[in-house]
Amino acid sequence: MINIQPDNLSIYMKQIKEGGGKLSKFLRPGKALKILLVLAAIAYLCFAFLFVYVQPDEYGIKVVRVGLNRGVQKQIYHAGLTFVMPFGLQQMYRLPKGIQVLELTNFPETAAGGARKDRAAHIQTSDGFFVDVDVSMLYHIKDPYLVFTTIGPGTLYEDNGIIPKAEPALKETLGKLTTEEFYNSPMRVKKAEEAKYQLNMELNLKGIEVDQVLVRYFKYSPEIQKNIEAKKLQDQMVFTNRAAARAAKEEAQLKKIVQEGMVIAAVEMENGKAYVTRKIAEKDLYVRSIKANADLLVKLAEAERVRLKNAALKGIGSDRMVGLKMAQAYKGLDLIILPSDGAHGVNPLDLNNTLQLFDVRKRGEK
Repeated sequence: MINIQPDNLSIYMKQIKEGGGKLSKFLRPGKALKILLVLAAIAYLCFAFLFVYVQPDEYGIKVVRVGLNRGVQKQIYHAGLTFVMPFGLQQMYRLPKGIQVLELTNFPETAAGGARKDRAAHIQTSDGFFVDVDVSMLYHIKDPYLVFTTIGPGTLYEDNGIIPKAEPALKETLGKLTTEEFYNSPMRVKKAEEAKYQLNMELNLKGIEVDQVLVRYFKYSPEIQKNIEAKKLQDQMVFTNRAAARAAKEEAQLKKIVQEGMVIAAVEMENGKAYVTRKIAEKDLYVRSIKANADLLVKLAEAERVRLKNAALKGIGSDRMVGLKMAQAYKGLDLIILPSDGAHGVNPLDLNNTLQLFDVRKRGEK
């Protein structure tokens, strides 16, 4: 802590005012702006000479020119600022990280805008004809350190890497196809996959990997193209005739199946009707048999009833009941003329004689 005595207070105040005046003269607006510009320039130069910015879609490879650890550094730098010694002591090289495109075409206006372009692949088919093939190759840098040390910096991965290998691989694989087989899409794609495999066998050793080999277009000479188109038309006519014959055969087979189906349906309908008729007859027979059995039982019951009634009438006292019945029958008569003499004379008062007369009681029975 500074101890200020009252006597020295005025002296200190005067010194502060004088120092503030000098500082205000030193920090005038024009001089302050110049100082800021100088500081900004120094900061920019330091940034420009001492730092390198690696883009998000780039790899960074540092090369040390002077020092103990000279040469290409194995460390891969990604997006951000990296310190680099100026004046050629250290240097930062950048390689693309994303998918790269190589277009082999004779029509560069149809190729991708940012792609590297080269002439179309001139391939001789297995039957001796030549064809120009437009191909798009998609690839990426898999190992930037390997690319830098085996091929080189900058765009040498294109000039000395994939371009010299592309057409020979296509000639070796697509060249196995005949003129006709070039129009066979599955076979063409298979050979493109073989070209991709062959390219990766060579380029993986240099840090490059091919993702796709796409055959976009191919063209023969006008004469060959005309002959191929004529042959294609003939083949299409043959295929059309074969298809029409097969369609007619299938249509006849369809008609045969339909007719057989109709016959089978008619037979089944008749079988169904016969089955219904048989079941109705069986039902009627069953009803008649049950009804006949019922009628038989009823008649047997009636006969049994009559038998039992007759048996009951023949029991003890039945003659008395017959006599009473006959008496009742006589009761309704106004006049009966019967012989009163002779062998058949009737005595109404002789009940036994009357019963014997009507065969109700035999002679000698009581």
